[in-house]
Amino acid sequence: VQFVESGGGLVQAGGSLRLSCVASGNTLDYYGIGWFRLVPGKGREGISCISSTDGSTYYADSVKGRFTIDRDNAEDTMYLKMNSLKPEDTAVYYCATGVWPCGPTMAADRGSWGQGIQVTVSS
Repeated sequence: VQFVESGGGLVQAGGSLRLSCVASGNTLDYYGIGWFRLVPGKGREGISCISSTDGSTYYADSVKGRFTIDRDNAEDTMYLKMNSLKPEDTAVYYCATGVWPCGPTMAADRGSWGQGIQVTVSS
């Protein structure tokens, strides 16, 4: 699976962005999907996912109530809607498939990853 990510950029604190991740080469229908972010010096954080088994969702405490993950299987696209953005949300965001488990220890070590997209939130 290959991905094209879009929707990142620079936004003021309190603003919103929607990240998109379009898959090609395989369908997303049967995969657990998720979003991760990487902050230099702080490591990778799994922030949200949709389980492949029951469709349940997980959000890290740092984004709960502000971010929403979604998928459109017909378009092989996943989304991350980010509201009430904070400067600490500044990071490179990655979409991924093959996410397991979908929870606080979410990982996609055997999955496919997007190229990453920069989100910068100014104060």
